[in-house]
Amino acid sequence: MRWNTQTAKAEAEGPPLIPLAGLLRAVRTPEFQGITFHEVAARSALNKVPPASSMPFRWTINPYRGCSHACVYCFARGTHTYLDLDAGLDFDRQLVVKVNVAEVLRAELARPSWRREHVALGTNTDPYQRAEGRYALMPGIIRALADSGTPFSILTKGTLLARDLPLLKSAAAQVPVGAGVSLAMLDPELQAVVEPGTPTPSARLSLISKLRDAGLPCGVMAMPILPWLTDGEDQLDALFAALAAAGASGVTAGALHLRPGTKEWFMGWLARDHPQLVGRYRRLYGQGAYAPKEYRTWLGRRVAEAKRRHGFDRPDTVAHRMPDLDGGAEGGTSRSDATAAVSGTAERTTAAAAGQGQLF
Repeated sequence: MRWNTQTAKAEAEGPPLIPLAGLLRAVRTPEFQGITFHEVAARSALNKVPPASSMPFRWTINPYRGCSHACVYCFARGTHTYLDLDAGLDFDRQLVVKVNVAEVLRAELARPSWRREHVALGTNTDPYQRAEGRYALMPGIIRALADSGTPFSILTKGTLLARDLPLLKSAAAQVPVGAGVSLAMLDPELQAVVEPGTPTPSARLSLISKLRDAGLPCGVMAMPILPWLTDGEDQLDALFAALAAAGASGVTAGALHLRPGTKEWFMGWLARDHPQLVGRYRRLYGQGAYAPKEYRTWLGRRVAEAKRRHGFDRPDTVAHRMPDLDGGAEGGTSRSDATAAVSGTAERTTAAAAGQGQLF
C-alpha cells in the first residue's frame, strides 16, 4: 500500500471512522492538515452512466470521492451523503481513495465485452486534486486506457495535470485524448474563498498554455458563473480575453446551479461573506436548483457576446441590462452596476451538470 515507507512521524493510521466497503485503513498526514484519507480496495473502476442521463458519454472513472478543492458551489457535495457523510466539511475533509483503481481498471478493459467507448474523468470530483500528488493514481489509469485503445477525456482544476503531460502526449498517439480546465473567475481574492483548495486562476491559465504547447486540445469550462459576483460584462470580457491569450481551444460557460446539499452549504457561505445577496439568491433559486430561464437566457447572450469578441463564437444578440429579478425598488438594476458593488475585479456543459450526481 502507498505511503508505507513513511515514518510514524509523517503519518498516522487510525481505526475506520466510517463503514466503507473495501476499507483498508484511514490515514492522516501533516501535509494534509484536517484531512482523513480512507483508502479502499475498489471492486470496480468503470462507472456506467444511466441510459436516461443526458450526459454526452456512457462511462466515467473517479479515483477519489470527496475533494479538497472545497469549492463552496460544488455540485457533487450531495453524493457524499450516500456514504453517511455530510455534504459540507466531510466532503472537503473525509476523502475516499481507490488505491487499486488502475489495476481494477486494466482488468475491466481487458474483458471481451469492453467496446472501447469514451471514458470521462473529472465528472464528479477532481482526479488531480492535491491527494493525487501522493497517491499518483492517474498515470496508471491513463496507461490502462491508452493501452486498451480506449479514448478518454479529463476535466480538472488541478495544475498537477502538468506532471502527466508526457504521458498524455504518448496516449494521444494511441487514442483520442481530450483535456479540459475548469476556470470561471479571475479575481484571486474571490477564488481564494469560493475555491479555497484550488490553484490560482493564473496557475490554471498557465496550465492551459502548457497543454496547448504540448499539442493537446484544451477546452475550458467557465462554470459556474455566479450571479452578482462573476457575471458582470467587464468580468466576463476579462475572463474570455485571458482564456484566448492562454490558447484555450474552446469555452463552455453556464450559470451556477444549487442542488440539495450544495445549496445549503453555498447559502451558508453567502450569508457570511455576502449577506446583502442572500435575498436575491433566494429569489433566484427559490423554485429549484437552476436559475430561472430568463436569467440563463440573459447570461447566455452576455457570454455569447464575450465569446464573439475574443474569437470563441459567432455574434449573438446582447442584453445590456439584467432582467428584473429583484423586485421592489431594486428591480431593473444594471447587472454591471450591481456586480461592481459587491465583487471587485475581474460538471461541464449544462446538460452534463444536471446528471453529475450519478457519476461516481
